[in-house]
Amino acid sequence: MTGSSSDANAAASAAAKNKGKKNVSRTSMILWHAHQNDASAVKKLLQEDRTLVLARDYDRRTPLHVASLHGWIDVAKCLLEFGADVNCQDRWKNTPLADAEGAKKHQMIELLKSYGGLSYGQNGSHFEPKPVAPPLPNKCDWEVEPTELDFSTAIIIGKGSFGEILKAFWRGTPVAVKRILPSLSDDRLVIQDFRHEVNLLVKLRHPNVVQFLGAVTDRKPLMLITEYLRGGDLHQHLKEKGALSPAAAVSFALDIARGMAYLHNEPNVIIHRDLKPRNVLLVNPGAEHLKVGDFGLSKLIRVQHSHDVYKMTGETGSYRYMAPEVFKHRKYDKKVDVFSFAMILYEMLEGEPPLAGYEPYEAAKYVAEGHRPGFRAKGYSPELKDLTENCWAADMSKRPSFIEILKRLERIRETIPSDHHWSLFS
Repeated sequence: MTGSSSDANAAASAAAKNKGKKNVSRTSMILWHAHQNDASAVKKLLQEDRTLVLARDYDRRTPLHVASLHGWIDVAKCLLEFGADVNCQDRWKNTPLADAEGAKKHQMIELLKSYGGLSYGQNGSHFEPKPVAPPLPNKCDWEVEPTELDFSTAIIIGKGSFGEILKAFWRGTPVAVKRILPSLSDDRLVIQDFRHEVNLLVKLRHPNVVQFLGAVTDRKPLMLITEYLRGGDLHQHLKEKGALSPAAAVSFALDIARGMAYLHNEPNVIIHRDLKPRNVLLVNPGAEHLKVGDFGLSKLIRVQHSHDVYKMTGETGSYRYMAPEVFKHRKYDKKVDVFSFAMILYEMLEGEPPLAGYEPYEAAKYVAEGHRPGFRAKGYSPELKDLTENCWAADMSKRPSFIEILKRLERIRETIPSDHHWSLFS
């Protein structure tokens, strides 16, 4: 009888857990679909469960907050039609209208006001208000005349919400050009982000960091010019090749760690904040050499003390590779990049993204709850597994620096047999 009662209790407990998981999953789904501007998916979820309009994340942000911040009109209309509270407040006491005003989403501002939206809170807490910097110093060194750029055979190699990246030619040389949409070239926040990225790139010189060549800052559209790398990005490479051999993965990891150790060099620390396979580029199709790129979300910090921690914008970067402290909007430091590096190392050895069975937002939430991906690949030696686990430690102070990571990778490289291909370049 006791055994039967125990079994029943265990079954009830399991059922409760599964129900909880299902609710968490649906909450995550509506927040994710709101973030992705998928109004039809949001509507379908609300038709199945109207209470999801009240869903909230760690920071008490609702799907309407998410839609308002990004300016997703159709998603916002759907949420409001299903009874979303137009004046709900997040952890910072911001209403959706405050977020829309902070992001300068004028159409969204009008929509929310028409439903009685009020603006209070910190007015767009996700933005770090700063004056737009004056024209950059020594512009004559890198300001490019737009007529020097040849787009006659240009190919789009990337797209984002602010513009596109094209392969073009500059004085006969293939280059990558990040071109801001003309319609956004007067937007104060866009100009601020663009100048910030140029200010960062102009200071960088390292063989494992994508080289800045110049920019167009005086004319529209605004353009940023970097070297063009023929090998594409690591994301595409892994998609085509699958899991890498331990020797290849370690060689790739060394290149990434060298670039990151340079960026993290004190006293001028650059925190990347969006380190992921798409932002790691292969110099050529032979995959002989890697470089870290895309500094659109990076942060330049002058360090007073080596263990300084900073309060910066939360949820910055890509969910699947995001450190838990960023997802939770907690204070963080340069060790967020070490966490992302661990996820990339895992993906190179496993041949698939970390937590591939989860949507990106759900993966970040799962990681923030203390979980980590499971090791399955044979390529994971005990030393590589230890390094990965150290790098994704929940306590960021326990994660190694990139200088330490380099030393450990060098030792690991000596213990694994080299691929014929890689022995040529090691």
